[in-house]
Amino acid sequence: MADRPPRLEGKVAIVTGAGSSGEGVGNGKAASILFAREGAKVLLVDFQEDRARETLDIIQEEGGVASTLQGDMTKIDDCERMAQTAMERYGRVDILDNNVGISQRGTVVEVSEEDWDKVMTVNLKTIMLASKATIPHIIAGGGGAIINIASIAGLRAHSSTPYTTSKAGVIGLTFSMAADHAADNIRVNAIAPGLVYTPMVAPRMNDDLRQFRADAAPLKTEGTGWDVGYAALFLASDEARWVTGICLPVDAGLTSVHPGTFTPMNQQTRY
Repeated sequence: MADRPPRLEGKVAIVTGAGSSGEGVGNGKAASILFAREGAKVLLVDFQEDRARETLDIIQEEGGVASTLQGDMTKIDDCERMAQTAMERYGRVDILDNNVGISQRGTVVEVSEEDWDKVMTVNLKTIMLASKATIPHIIAGGGGAIINIASIAGLRAHSSTPYTTSKAGVIGLTFSMAADHAADNIRVNAIAPGLVYTPMVAPRMNDDLRQFRADAAPLKTEGTGWDVGYAALFLASDEARWVTGICLPVDAGLTSVHPGTFTPMNQQTRY
């Protein structure tokens, strides 16, 4: 069998939230590394640039091409600077992978107005602003792909109402963007990770809870940032040329079963 060309050869990708909040590999870090392995030049954007530099070190050790940029995706000026930096360094933008996000527990009675607004800004508004700044450049290059990281929390009841609401908003935003920009040859899709083990949740985990979460879904295995990253790689590639406006659960089958089939919903999502 002949060797295939890299799946993203000649493409330029922007990944927001490209670092990890602790030791290990999160969704944005995994996607960044996989994009680079498949030939993309990657702009690694993170609010804390030192986290993005850790991702950069891995990519450069593997012979890939990438660079870092500090940016606050809640600010339109930073988003526009991000898009312009990609153009200056690499000459085009083909892929935008939106990974910025935080979690917040509580019901509407328990959550403060300040925390509610913060979750909506970080989890939802950042995608709108990053896309707003980047889409004109993707259009100028003839089209491309946008991947938004949602969550299965946006598809079913969850013990973190602000987080659930924001992620449901990400899914709705994805559907609307896909319809709005299909004529521009831009595909827009969302990924809904399940109970994956990443640096963001690691501080709240112990071995028993990790096993409990793994057992909650039909496949009974633990997911990682790599599982989400490989899904993003597919959606970013030309192999997904006929895929737009979807929300792809990457969750070991958790959303395919009734919550009571395995464990009570308020337990299986506890982290």
